[in-house]
Amino acid sequence: MTHKDTTETRQSIIDACLWMNSSGLNQGTSGNISIRTDEGILITPSSLPYEDTSPEDIMLLPGDGLSGEAVGHHRPSSEWKFHADIYNERDDIHSVVHTHSTYATALSMLRRDIPSVHYMIGVFGGDSIRCADYAHYGSQELSENALVALKDRTGCLLGTHGMIACGGDLKQALWRAGELEALCQQYHLACQLGEPHVLTAQQMVEVRERMKTGYGVWPKKD
Repeated sequence: MTHKDTTETRQSIIDACLWMNSSGLNQGTSGNISIRTDEGILITPSSLPYEDTSPEDIMLLPGDGLSGEAVGHHRPSSEWKFHADIYNERDDIHSVVHTHSTYATALSMLRRDIPSVHYMIGVFGGDSIRCADYAHYGSQELSENALVALKDRTGCLLGTHGMIACGGDLKQALWRAGELEALCQQYHLACQLGEPHVLTAQQMVEVRERMKTGYGVWPKKD
């Protein structure tokens, strides 16, 4: 079997992790990133500082990622289960970004969905950002809760935990993570001033229809 050189892909995960921390979207090693490849799932190792991570430190979960066998010098992220389950549930997703960003995590502590208070909610595929029920990190229950919250969506909050943002590639997933944190911050600030207006279901349908022609960062079609 011929193995592709994934050094560039592995380095892109490290670069994205370093950017997340420098931008304030994440802190320490609390977040994790994965990319679906032909050979399996490439994912950040557990508890290894990003600045000390090299391409060979990125872990590979072969095949569908659910065998429990990881290839590499470390343990895969403790959240590897929901990464693998998302890929196996959704053919449209090829990269997953998980962060403990400040505002997303704060709203997740309230177990609060974000309604359509801004049209940018539409980039996640619906008229709200759902907040998944709480479950212990790394558990099968957390994975199942995340899949419920992500149904027909590409982003969600994890109850008392953080956020997940997904994309057709890493660039899109990372962009959505930044957009989701911005929406959480804006929603938080608006709630301090009063009750935010919510766009109607029809207005959100119109927004999502307009977005089909392209908005933000989208993977190139073959």
